[in-house]
Amino acid sequence: MADQASLPTSATEPTSTPPRDQHVDVVTIGRIGVDVYPHQIGVGLEEVETFGKFLGGSATNVAVAASRLGHSAAVISRTGDDPFGRFLHASLREFGVEDRWVTPVADLPTPVTFCEIFPPDNFPLYFYRYPTAPDLLIEPDEIPTDLVSEAKVFWATLTGLSAEPSRAAHVAARQARGRKPMTIIDLDYRPMFWDDPSEATAACATALEHCTVAVGNKEECAVAVGETESERAGRALLERGIELAIVKQGPKGVLAMTAEQTLQAPPILVDVVNGLGAGDAFGGSLCHGLLEGLPLEEVVMLANAAGAIVASRLECSSAMPVETELRDFLAERGVR
Repeated sequence: MADQASLPTSATEPTSTPPRDQHVDVVTIGRIGVDVYPHQIGVGLEEVETFGKFLGGSATNVAVAASRLGHSAAVISRTGDDPFGRFLHASLREFGVEDRWVTPVADLPTPVTFCEIFPPDNFPLYFYRYPTAPDLLIEPDEIPTDLVSEAKVFWATLTGLSAEPSRAAHVAARQARGRKPMTIIDLDYRPMFWDDPSEATAACATALEHCTVAVGNKEECAVAVGETESERAGRALLERGIELAIVKQGPKGVLAMTAEQTLQAPPILVDVVNGLGAGDAFGGSLCHGLLEGLPLEEVVMLANAAGAIVASRLECSSAMPVETELRDFLAERGVR
């Protein structure tokens, strides 16, 4: 049976939900669901006896990570009108993330995602999003255009473009945003959400025109811009108007490129428990560094640390670190 998600692991309390008339630092749009993680590590789901239940979904985890780092955050998404949907709303509020724009779909279940855990680098995912996921039914007229326009950071994902009406809703959000600074696209290509990779490439090409920051691994960059070599991928993203390109290189670390600067940041090695969620922690910390106006090297260093911390823990959302954890983690490794 599944137990309740453990809530923030640090003694520091999450930020409180912002007043309704207050601007929000970080607004994300995209997947939300329940992550069900096995307590037995190194065995297939058919052998697992107990599980943990957690708030999940990439865009949602990024909002949680940003909130844990002291920023007001909100998610635009949809759930089923069911107990799992109520669990997600309660979890968002516990983490200090505004849930007002997470709305129910009456006739669909809230998505559930199972994983298997085979450290250090094999974490198969099983998405239960049938017949479709509520977060792909966000309607264009549901987009809070003032919220999106006025947010300091707006974070969207490639997956949100994989089906209608979500794709049209993302277009409406981009039109409201108007390519303001810190408009970020996560190139989270998931092949099970697309009929063909070429469809994702075409959707991404249009989205990149409206974004200033792009984040993805080498495989995702290959789908986005047709390049697998990191520096060529970074340059291709810049040529499409991106101002900051982040290419995750796995064991080689992270490449960050702007028109003026190319930075190779080495990885931070940890004993991996669950690699799922590390990228979302990286994303939330990236938002934090950009909001704080930190030097690019420090932005990437903190994001790497956040990803490493979460990779060393079982859960995702409730594993997101606060800044003191990031700084202490780096200090323990002689990085300042």
